[in-house]
Amino acid sequence: MSSRASRGSRSDVATVVISQKVRAGREDDYRRWQDRTSETVRGFAGFEGTELYPPDSPGGASAGAGGNEWVVVFRFSHLDQLSTWLDSEARHELIEQGGDLFEEPPIQEVLVGGTPVHDSVTAVISHVVRPDQEPEFVRWQDRVLAAQRAFPGFMGSELFRPVKGVQGRWVAVFRFDNRPHLDAWLESPARERLLDEGRAFFVSYDVRKVGSAFGSWFRFDTSVEEGAPPNWKQAMSVLLALYPTVKVLDLTVGSRLAALGVPGYLGLFLSNVLSVAILTWLLLPLLNRLLAFWLMPGRAQSLRTQVTGTVLVMLCWAVFLVVFAVTTG
Repeated sequence: MSSRASRGSRSDVATVVISQKVRAGREDDYRRWQDRTSETVRGFAGFEGTELYPPDSPGGASAGAGGNEWVVVFRFSHLDQLSTWLDSEARHELIEQGGDLFEEPPIQEVLVGGTPVHDSVTAVISHVVRPDQEPEFVRWQDRVLAAQRAFPGFMGSELFRPVKGVQGRWVAVFRFDNRPHLDAWLESPARERLLDEGRAFFVSYDVRKVGSAFGSWFRFDTSVEEGAPPNWKQAMSVLLALYPTVKVLDLTVGSRLAALGVPGYLGLFLSNVLSVAILTWLLLPLLNRLLAFWLMPGRAQSLRTQVTGTVLVMLCWAVFLVVFAVTTG
């Protein structure tokens, strides 16, 4: 993993990005085959999530050279767990079953580490680097990063080294806040000049664009097909965070604003601004992690998990009610 990864990155997480050119007219067959693949991979240790991006869909994927190219992403907790899946007999059987769905062999990149980022579009560029030019290639990538920072919407870049025995290519991953900003960089004269310079260091490269479209409060590394948590779980979670936030703000900020003579309508507006900010950037992201076993559609599949999570949230409600009843009357 590149030193450019943020402090929040997980050095052990492993991701494989697979690009597959599906034969025209076989899209429905491919979806069914991918459904079977997604169902099979869930039974493997360390599996965290999968995302499927159709070509040129909103927040989806598109091939650098055109064509009916689909991108699927699998995430595992550790590289050895991902390798077990990639080398498994179950996966090889699925590949054999779906062989006639594709125009050519899939392209895959294994990324070790990295920082999950949502609500962005990502370019995944794999390079076959000349063995004697690797230090120069890394320095060239630093110049690419410096140029990217000058473009609107740039959100960050990571460089992934080859993984011995698993992944032989160098992979650069960079993110922009939307597709037009990403395309502006990919089509820019500045990037073209850098590519002309970089061809002295690599033999070939391949570009794929992958988007991510998740909600602002409920964001997980799960299958796009699984979607967000059900509305009733979202409502229960928001209430769990909202009630104590509003009550505490009312006892502190609200009373203080009233003492200063701030009109009630303005005091309520300011309190709402604070409560929304606290929920969006503090409490709900925290609840997403703590209640992921219950909120995540891919994890909350058993009745026991559903009941456990629901009862836990209701018990937290009760605790807050008792606490505020005792302390405030």
